[in-house]
Amino acid sequence: SQEAVALLAAPACPPGRTTLVLAGEQLGLQVHESVGHAVELDRVLGREASYAGTSFVPADGVGKLRFGSEWVNVTADATSPGGLGSYRWDDEGVEGRPVPIVRAGVLTGFLSSRETAAEIGLDRSGGCMRADGFTRQPIVRMTNVNLDPGDAGTLADLLADTGDGLLIETNRSWSIDNRRLNFQFEGEAAWEIKGGERGRLLRNPSYAGVTPEFWASCDAVCSAGDWRLTSLLDCGKGEPGQVMRVSHGCAPARFRDVEVGVA
Repeated sequence: SQEAVALLAAPACPPGRTTLVLAGEQLGLQVHESVGHAVELDRVLGREASYAGTSFVPADGVGKLRFGSEWVNVTADATSPGGLGSYRWDDEGVEGRPVPIVRAGVLTGFLSSRETAAEIGLDRSGGCMRADGFTRQPIVRMTNVNLDPGDAGTLADLLADTGDGLLIETNRSWSIDNRRLNFQFEGEAAWEIKGGERGRLLRNPSYAGVTPEFWASCDAVCSAGDWRLTSLLDCGKGEPGQVMRVSHGCAPARFRDVEVGVA
């Protein structure tokens, strides 16, 4: 409540390019929108083009597509304890398991079904075929798409190492194109990072980028002690529309030279 009152009088987020630290809900949503949806193999193959869009990720990109920096490792894990995207078996009878999506910044896998996996020559389905109820046809859905922890210590350690920049943790709104490429996110609030410490509160921050360039600018991810699950309750996909609940595990991460401004 004190932060809400302080936000009323807080100065607007100054525009420009700066170092950005994302944490909590905001980083989870960034993973969801720019990584999770981009690697759904039915979308990659054009099956969702009329409603949910397509993807900038090519179907033959495994082992070749540079998705981010060497610090970016993403795993889709249907076995994450407490995750809303966790389950024992998908609706095709494939066992839920961890699937490596990005390793050291390179694409290594997809969210897939039996049919889509076979179509591009994968060894097996990712176990991602699910419906939101018995009246709907199963489609490829996210499991818990997690940003794996790094070795940058705690959030305080990361801020101390950052110098100057912005920290955003809570989301206000977001926009991303139908190829999951160009995006803009708006936060409820930002904290100025000054001299390695959390400083004044700023209102209505926004940041924009292009997915592989943005993830390529990541140069640090906090350690496992700061890794937490955040959850989304209303991920929509399919025709007729289906709503799914999913979680994303993240530790705070730092991105260099990001365009920021006022929402």
